[in-house]
Amino acid sequence: MFNPDPHLQIIQFDSRHRCIVIDDALVDPHGLKRETVAQRSAFRPVDFNAYPGIYLPASPEQSAGLDGFFRQHVRRLFDARRSLHMHVRFSMVTLPPQALRPFQRLCHSDNAGVPPQQSIQACVLYLFDDASLGGTGFYQAIRPANEMSALFNDATRLSGEVFTERYGIKPGYMLESNAYFARVGGVPAKWNRMIFYDGSVLHSGDILAPARLSEDPAVGRLTLNGFFTCSRNAAARSP
Repeated sequence: MFNPDPHLQIIQFDSRHRCIVIDDALVDPHGLKRETVAQRSAFRPVDFNAYPGIYLPASPEQSAGLDGFFRQHVRRLFDARRSLHMHVRFSMVTLPPQALRPFQRLCHSDNAGVPPQQSIQACVLYLFDDASLGGTGFYQAIRPANEMSALFNDATRLSGEVFTERYGIKPGYMLESNAYFARVGGVPAKWNRMIFYDGSVLHSGDILAPARLSEDPAVGRLTLNGFFTCSRNAAARSP
């Protein structure tokens, strides 16, 4: 399913933030999309994290293919010695900006619950032709840790109106820097492009044209998302 001879491009945003970009990631992307479109009725609302849309679990064969690709071509580029477990799903952003809850207006990381001796990597494969549906942006926190903790805590407990009044962050998808986060870079979407990044880095989908979001995988912002939890390299674990 995946390109056996991929070209990996490393995009370095700054000293800490980077992204691995692989174009022509799939041998037959149209075939995978046809299979996914045929299962459009099986997509369900995401109810286990802050993702603002719907999802479909990948098949065991699809998951195994992505796992093999990660192990062979990508894992060595991260602080990742041995793969422990992974999760793969198809996803579609569908919520209009005014429907976003406070925590969905913020960038986020994927490392919640991951112990210090482990790392997590994530990937996004863009399976849509319309690049204006948006790629992925990366951020860093610019306020003291206690202020960032208060922001994230309030984003889960305050109403949208109170959150906006307190922090000045209005309903909408995050696309640029604000008083709490600085955008360090981004990767535009492209058909059959896959990106890999450190899951501890703050990131958000660049939803540039929310009016064109759709629940139909034939025309919507369809992605394949993978998450890989690994043990860290021995040197990284040393005091």
